[in-house]
Amino acid sequence: MTAIFTPSESALRSNAWYALDPLWQGDEKAVQQGLPHTQLAPAWQILLLGDGSPTRHLQLLTGEPTEVDVIDMAPIGLDPDQAPIQIEVVPGPRIRRQVWLRTASGQRLAYATSWWEASHVDEYLQNKSLPVWQSLARLRTELYRDVQGLYYGHSAALEHAFGQPGPFWGRHYLFWHHGQPFTLIYEVFSPYLQKYLGSMRVGAGDRAE
Repeated sequence: MTAIFTPSESALRSNAWYALDPLWQGDEKAVQQGLPHTQLAPAWQILLLGDGSPTRHLQLLTGEPTEVDVIDMAPIGLDPDQAPIQIEVVPGPRIRRQVWLRTASGQRLAYATSWWEASHVDEYLQNKSLPVWQSLARLRTELYRDVQGLYYGHSAALEHAFGQPGPFWGRHYLFWHHGQPFTLIYEVFSPYLQKYLGSMRVGAGDRAE
């Protein structure tokens, strides 16, 4: 499929991406230990803390192919881009790619921003409208998804885009290949996934603990 740009994306400028304003955030230690179920329910922890492909997980949950709408792909050079600090290990100059992950029927399920070494992005994303997982699977690329951080917070832009009230859960991780990091990805998931995963936390309330 082709990249889709719609008027509703007009607030997304080439120098902006949708980061959460966190109420809570956790580092790699929190990822390794896991969170109390009163903070994040087990099914959601499997999605957020696991090292499997989110696009594959979303496809299995919904029973529909996971498709991508590319909303931005911009060169940022060596700019840290207000990204997680791990961007420093991704060689520059860099390209930033932003997408919606959605069902084939159009339901948005997640937002993702990724940062790539500009000289290799065409190698790994030969078809830039495919989910990253599908692109790398086609190349039989061996890789490791290294989850580095978690976020629970607000974003007015994502609230509008998802058609769901926040707060939202997100994460960032590095992809490693041949012992070297080659991309950084920041993902935020829609609360719509509660339809498949159940409540975000056991004894759900308004806030993470």
